[in-house]
Amino acid sequence: MLYYFLYPLREAISVFNIFRYITFRAAMAAFTAFLISLIFAPVIIKILTRFNIVVKIRKKDSIKLDELHSHKESTPTMGGLLILFAVMTSTLLWADVFNRYILVVLFTTLWLGITGFLDDYLKLVRKKSKGLTVTTKFSSQIILGAILGYILFLWPENNTKINIPFFKDLVFELGIFYILLVILIVTGSSNAVNLTDGLDGLAIGIVIMVALTFSILSYVSGHINFSEYLLIPYIEGSGELTVFCASIVGAGLGFLWFNCYPASIFMGDVGSLALGGALGAVALLIKKELLLVIAGGIFVLEVLSVIVQVTSFRFTKKRIFKIAPIHHHFEFLGWPESKVIVRFWIVASLLALLTIITLKIR
Repeated sequence: MLYYFLYPLREAISVFNIFRYITFRAAMAAFTAFLISLIFAPVIIKILTRFNIVVKIRKKDSIKLDELHSHKESTPTMGGLLILFAVMTSTLLWADVFNRYILVVLFTTLWLGITGFLDDYLKLVRKKSKGLTVTTKFSSQIILGAILGYILFLWPENNTKINIPFFKDLVFELGIFYILLVILIVTGSSNAVNLTDGLDGLAIGIVIMVALTFSILSYVSGHINFSEYLLIPYIEGSGELTVFCASIVGAGLGFLWFNCYPASIFMGDVGSLALGGALGAVALLIKKELLLVIAGGIFVLEVLSVIVQVTSFRFTKKRIFKIAPIHHHFEFLGWPESKVIVRFWIVASLLALLTIITLKIR
């Protein structure tokens, strides 16, 4: 929005020429989102506490887990509303709001944000312990994925090829099946972040690292010189996604200020579903679908731990892990919660670096 208001004034006031630079607007977007989260978080915490929108420990889930997390009882949740507000506001202020890539990621974020909000609302306000049914939640994600997949399939300049990391010329043409890949990524990424959101600051810390990684990938994908030098597909206009990703980084850092151990607020499904889906959408738009698997390796591990646990118990009546998702497994091994969180962050940061390195190692 500011881009359209102030950039045209550059001929009269030369300083406004700075708005042409995506790096400047991305930095300002991150800073703006951080301030919004930092300033409004105490207000949101008070409001959520006043209306008793707080964590309720499920006594029937796991006695040991209930004991380990008993201190989280009555901590305000649905703080993802603050994150989404900060991301949306900052993006609208600093990005090219008529850029189609920005419109797509904002649409994705809003759709999944509403889905997560309804899930949280039913659980916390209407006291329906499981919120939306599994069928309803998955249906919402699948419908969104199908819409995005159809849009991308119809875009003339968008290709349906998948580039394999570490290989320069190894690609697979999916054709119409690309739509199925979009559905898988949107559904998988949103649920993966949701599963990871079980310890103080764990999910948002990793989201920040992945968003920062994809802000870099978006910038080089939308820069004709860098993309040519790195031999990656040049996607005109996709550089604006740098601003969106930077907004997630800033909003995430502001939220982490209050969500770090011991947390004063949790994001809830409204935040985890929306952020996961948004990152998946960015990966699709810049044709870095498989790099999301590397950058978000911790998210992938969390999902796989649940799949392996359920499958093993169903067919052998034995559990591979003490409990799933895997971050709780390490708690059951005796690791303090803070140690689990920081060690997962360390691995996530290394995966983020590896993702950036793939641009040169091919």
